[in-house]
Order: sequence, then C-alpha cells, then structure tokens
Amino acid sequence: MTERRPHKSRNGTDERPRGGRARAVAEMLPDVGRAAFRRFGFVQSAVVSRWAEIVGHRYARVSAPESIRFPQGKRADGVLTLAVASAHAPMMQHVAPDIVERVNRFFGYPAVARVVMRQGTIVPATPPRQPPPSLKPVTAELGDSLRAIADPELRAVLEALAQGVAQTSGAPVIGKGQG
Repeated sequence: MTERRPHKSRNGTDERPRGGRARAVAEMLPDVGRAAFRRFGFVQSAVVSRWAEIVGHRYARVSAPESIRFPQGKRADGVLTLAVASAHAPMMQHVAPDIVERVNRFFGYPAVARVVMRQGTIVPATPPRQPPPSLKPVTAELGDSLRAIADPELRAVLEALAQGVAQTSGAPVIGKGQG
C-alpha cells in the first residue's frame, strides 16, 4: 500500500490528504436537515415529519408545528409554536393540554410546557393515500392454469378460491373473532 502525502495548497501550505469512503447522499441528508431544523427551532426533526402520528390525523390536518423554543441552557419546559387553520383555532385551544401531553410522550420527557398558536394556512404534509389497484384476476387465465393440476380435489379447491376472489371487490374484511 502506498503512503499518502499531504496535498500542497495554492499558497504552499500542507493540507490533510483527501479521501475516505464515498457516502450516499441519503446518508448525508439527515445531517443537512437536522441543521436546518435546529436553525428554525426544532431539536428533533421527527416532530415535523411525524406530526400526524403524534397528535392524530384530525388535528394534523388543521395544524403544523413551527418551532420549539427552550429556555436558555435547558432542553425542557419549551414553548411549542403551531400554525393553525383560522377556523380551527378555538378547538385547538381546547385540546392544547392534550397536544402538550402527546408531544412530551413522543420526546419521553417534559420537553414542552405550553403551546402558542398562530393562525395560518396549513399545507398537508403527505397527499391523501390512493386506494390500491384492483387485484381481480381474469377468470379465463385462471381456468387455463388450473387445468395443469393433476389432483382433482386440489383443482376443485383452487377453482372455488379463484371464483371467490373474482367475486370480491377491494381488500378482505376480517370480522370479530377471526384471525
């Protein structure tokens, strides 16, 4: 293995040799995002990305976290600032203690002591989920593929299963008392 020598910079001073392993961009993005979130008052970016999980979809549709400000030198008893859709501000004022409790449960310690609300427009973090495409099989194709099965009982069971699947629409529904 060859020994690396320091590079000479333009002004003639020695610099550390460049090198190290190549890093994927995805590996570096959390560091970039963390710096940006800290600049705007977020110690943990997961509060923004997981807001719907923390407070529930009902409140996440009408509110979004903006910042958490802590007292000088502390990481507890902070003030959470929320942007709230204007018509929903009175409701959010009533559930503010629940939001404080949920955020603190998320952090695992009393990070937030109170909530401050600002009226604003809320942009949904994720678009509404689209239903999965229909998985209905084409019965003619199934009939041809089942003919190759030699066992008549197995063929009959598979045909009944295929017909049942073809007659349903959407995902299966599991009732109470079933798996």
